[in-house]
Amino acid sequence: MSITEKQVQTHVGPLLQTFFMDHLYNHKCVSPRTVRSYRDTFRLLLQYLQTKTNREPATLLITDLDAPAILSFLESLEQQRHNQPQSRNVRLAAIRSFFRWVALRDPQSVGVTTRVLAIPLKRADKRLVGFLTREEVDSILAANDLSEWSGRRDHVLILTLYNTGARVSEVASLQRQQFSFGIKSFVQFKGKGRKERSLPLWPTTVKALQAWFRELSDKPGTPVFPSARGSALTRDGVNYILQQAVGRAAESCASLKNKHVSPHLLRHTCALHLLQSGVDITVIALWLGHESTQTTHGYVEADMILKEQALQKVPPAGQAVGRFKADDTLLKFLSSL
Repeated sequence: MSITEKQVQTHVGPLLQTFFMDHLYNHKCVSPRTVRSYRDTFRLLLQYLQTKTNREPATLLITDLDAPAILSFLESLEQQRHNQPQSRNVRLAAIRSFFRWVALRDPQSVGVTTRVLAIPLKRADKRLVGFLTREEVDSILAANDLSEWSGRRDHVLILTLYNTGARVSEVASLQRQQFSFGIKSFVQFKGKGRKERSLPLWPTTVKALQAWFRELSDKPGTPVFPSARGSALTRDGVNYILQQAVGRAAESCASLKNKHVSPHLLRHTCALHLLQSGVDITVIALWLGHESTQTTHGYVEADMILKEQALQKVPPAGQAVGRFKADDTLLKFLSSL
């Protein structure tokens, strides 16, 4: 059998199953969140190819996933699903990971893998990080009806998001045992890369959480923020709750009407407010669970207050620049050294 004939017989299905079960789960031990992201990528890809080729995904060959097909799929993400370039690049990263593994597992497919791995990431405009003012945050928190069970849950949920700056998935999956109340109250998270971090809580957040916990069931496994059915809130559920609160708050806070407020925007807001309060950027990186301060540096770029303070230290153009003059004999002596 020739190399070409053997390549044609290489099916995607067995390779993809081994990639997930052996490579991702057993060898790399990636987090469940990473597995779900990869799963969604290949589900979208296989469904797209099924529509294009009229063939069942189980019958697809590696040659069906050559560079032109992958490029066509990536274009469909932007044109039909209206994904941003950043989302497109996330999908491409998952596909690249699979084909790097295929190159080692099935050397006869090296031609296909080389062409797919050569597909570049798409560059996009880098926008400034958005955030809310303190007045806007206070308006959103005050927009919840504390006389109702759902209103109290929503208030504590939004307050926890703002206090911790945690990702929406981290907050939605919170359990009671992750909280510790006492002289030092804090909450523990396990974020991306399985990095654990503990974050302190404001006294107001502690008081609200303790009051909320008294309403929850003591049954093990009960989520801190349950839905009406008792299950943990989904990402969409948290976003819906926030949108409802923002809609009510916009009636008294006009600036909210022109802002798209998401749970991730509360994460940005927490970081910006920490920065404006004088917290070092390395501490903010640890707070948010960032791998490096390069990601956190975007908050410095977005903070106009820091830029204005820096500008105030520079004399305006056309104005004489003052020079330091020692007004003390000791200072004059030191200046002469």
